[in-house]
Amino acid sequence: MKVPYSWLAEWVDVPWDARELGSRLTMAGFELDALEAAAPEFTQVVVAEILSAERHPQADKLQVCRVSTGQGEPLQIVCGASNARAGLKTALALVGAKLPGGLDIKAAKLRGVESFGMLCSAKELGLADTSAGILELPADAPVGRPLREYLELDEPILELNITANRGDAMSIIGIAREVAALAGKPVKGPVATPSSVGHGDKFPVYLDAPAACPKFVGCVIRGVNNRAATPLRISERLRRAGVRSISPVVDVTNYVMLELGQPMHAYDLAKLQGEIRVRPARAGEPIRLLDGKTIEAAPDVLLITDSEGPVGLAGIMGGQRTAVSLETTDVFLEVAYFPPAAIMGRARRWGLLTDAVQRFERGVDPTQQERAMERAIALLSAIAGGSPGPISVTQSPEHQTKRAPVPLRRTQLKRLLGLTLDDARVTSTLEALQMRVVPTAQGWEATPPSYRFDVTIEADLIEEVARIVGFEAIPEQDALVPQRFRAAPEEIPLEHTILEALAMRGYQEAITFAFVDPALQTRLFPDQPGLVLSNPIASDMSVMRVSLWPGLLRAAQENQRRQQDRIRLFEHGARFVVADGVTREIDTLSGIVCGPRLPEQWGVPREMRAPADFYDVKGDLQALLVGTGARDSFTFEPVSLSCLHPGRAARVLRQGQEVGYIGELHPLLVRELDFTYSPVLFELNVGEWSSRPLAPHTKGQIGAAGREFTAALTVEKPQHREISRFPQVRRDIAVVVDETVALSALADRVVFTASTLLQSLRVFDVYRGPGVESGRKSIALGLIFQDISRTLTDDDVERLIASIVADLRVSLNAKIRE
Repeated sequence: MKVPYSWLAEWVDVPWDARELGSRLTMAGFELDALEAAAPEFTQVVVAEILSAERHPQADKLQVCRVSTGQGEPLQIVCGASNARAGLKTALALVGAKLPGGLDIKAAKLRGVESFGMLCSAKELGLADTSAGILELPADAPVGRPLREYLELDEPILELNITANRGDAMSIIGIAREVAALAGKPVKGPVATPSSVGHGDKFPVYLDAPAACPKFVGCVIRGVNNRAATPLRISERLRRAGVRSISPVVDVTNYVMLELGQPMHAYDLAKLQGEIRVRPARAGEPIRLLDGKTIEAAPDVLLITDSEGPVGLAGIMGGQRTAVSLETTDVFLEVAYFPPAAIMGRARRWGLLTDAVQRFERGVDPTQQERAMERAIALLSAIAGGSPGPISVTQSPEHQTKRAPVPLRRTQLKRLLGLTLDDARVTSTLEALQMRVVPTAQGWEATPPSYRFDVTIEADLIEEVARIVGFEAIPEQDALVPQRFRAAPEEIPLEHTILEALAMRGYQEAITFAFVDPALQTRLFPDQPGLVLSNPIASDMSVMRVSLWPGLLRAAQENQRRQQDRIRLFEHGARFVVADGVTREIDTLSGIVCGPRLPEQWGVPREMRAPADFYDVKGDLQALLVGTGARDSFTFEPVSLSCLHPGRAARVLRQGQEVGYIGELHPLLVRELDFTYSPVLFELNVGEWSSRPLAPHTKGQIGAAGREFTAALTVEKPQHREISRFPQVRRDIAVVVDETVALSALADRVVFTASTLLQSLRVFDVYRGPGVESGRKSIALGLIFQDISRTLTDDDVERLIASIVADLRVSLNAKIRE
């Protein structure tokens, strides 16, 4: 929110300069995002008066003007603006002036006529994004005075970041209340006196949904001149607050909203029919809005309607059918109160984010509608004339907001802040925030003002005391609480050890969004439904991820677009699996490898920079699994996944239980996603929360119901094993098996048959070629035997080899290669 310093000073005596004010507001919870002047820098621009304007002798669209600067002879200026005319006071950039954008003003000759300066538009001075002619100043503007001085363009503008819980601070009066509490000053500001009633006309209003609209204030104003010029003081304040001046009626409603925080709406009375009813929408009921869009409302959306249909989305945007225009002469002003629950989330369905929505969603003062109406009538009457009728208030007393007192204990205040404050200091602090404070035996009872929706519990009051007293006034001291260490079971590895293991193998950690593109996720996992977001921030981020692969693929794409040819990324995060109406949040470790096997350097041969393949990534994964202390409990089995390359994908098993996948991306997806190299991906279930369906915004409750940790990377506790004092015996055999037989299956059979006497199994050769039938392969195994209690004899070893060979012949159709 942009706050002009002079506008704020109209409501409270500010004892600090703008920078100090910004610092104090930042410490009070309103962060200063920017501090800028009201206009960009320019020099030698003065108020001038056009004495005469005659057509250029050689150009129909140019005029030759005689311009007075209040001293010396009038200057001759050639101007192309259509609104240049005798008697107009405007801005003149003298020769030598420097304008925004680096424009230097020099004497020039235009179509043979000399020009000594330039008459400036608001856009050329950085006062507007667009302009239709030169700047028009009031008739009483002092000729010759520097424009920056006359318009006070060096005034500081504070841009504050208002948090979502402080809707009351989205106004000049809201910030003024904060400054008053910090400085110990009273809030003043313009006093809105009741306007004299010029006629008795009222427009009937009915509240069909009083809980969603407990109060509706209206007033008919006749004879308004909406073509009148909004005074420069008001249009400049609007501009400095970030709002464009449009017409007197619209400008007044915006001005009151910025000043008092109360959104308003103006209807063209001639276009309203019958009566106004505030009611819920009918299913699919259409309304054309002020921005030209036609939307269909749902029954939970509140509408403002007349006898012909909807005329506005309550608290969001007005309808086009009853919009005011320059021809409007009679208006009906609306100032209503809508509770946050009646407005929250509705506008985002259609991508609308209006000033009214931002205020109503956060909470508007439910007691100030009459004050806002009086202020608007006074301003509009002064600018555009008109005769106001009586102010009509339609309300439902039983639905009015009532604020309950909140207790505050001295002991809790001291416990949370770490210091003791005098009772008088606490009382004065809360009263400075317009709270009604009553002392109690344990402390105080404070009733927040009607506009403070964020103060509901004791902790809120403690925060208010800390803000106003000043966080810097609270001394730093060590926390006097017992240290409680979390359990750290040996079998659960620390996260950093896993991540560092991948980092040491050349991977970089990525952090991607948990919500992903539904089109990409469906393409990767067509059979896995994702959890759809009700209010996504973008259409390509509208579903929760069932895997970390979509985010990693997008990250790899972005790296490839930035000429990164060797990509190695991993991510540790949660994925969300929906099954039978239950959503499970699964702790997952995933990675992606794309590009050359080794980085480019002078010592690496070209052939070693071939693209990384399935086995490279499998090696990385196995190095990670070694850290569990149970490498032999993991096996890799061929698998068919629609997103992975057939024949180049496997699932990872631990003691027969599936814990992850690894594989090369399917060639069709490689082409669709425009990858230069085929990415290889892996994913492991590090752990899994398993309890009950996820409730909205209650992630912290999942663990409360208990958890089942089934980890792929769970570490086996080291067990003592006696080292044999007897010699090892090695035998090498070459086994011929079918191409379809996996090494893991062969190793499993050998280990099973040899039992505990087999200490190690090594594969040292794989052969295909002459001497081996087509469709088969020869695998050379080194078998190392050892007993713990005696020396093995040749007969012992031969019997073991015979048993192994016999088992392989039966189970795998294997034979020994001679």
